[in-house]
Amino acid sequence: MLNTYRQHAIKRMFERGMTEIDVDSALSNGRVIENYPNDYPLPSCLWLGYSDHRPIHIVFADHHQRGERIIITVYEPNPSQWSTDFSKRIML
Repeated sequence: MLNTYRQHAIKRMFERGMTEIDVDSALSNGRVIENYPNDYPLPSCLWLGYSDHRPIHIVFADHHQRGERIIITVYEPNPSQWSTDFSKRIML
């Protein structure tokens, strides 16, 4: 599947010192931790993966007809807002 980056994702990656290599690495070794089936125009999900030992959350939507994965945003989860394994939100 071909990765297509939304402008928002590119901006956030730049701000956070992340590269496409980091994203590819995280996508190759992670898992879906939240599903957003009602997102429009395509259902999306939140993915947790790692680049080296850096946790990375990626929100993306797959457009299967086009063979395209649309990267919506990318960020390093804040430890104060996530469980120790970065897979569950902490409710404050």
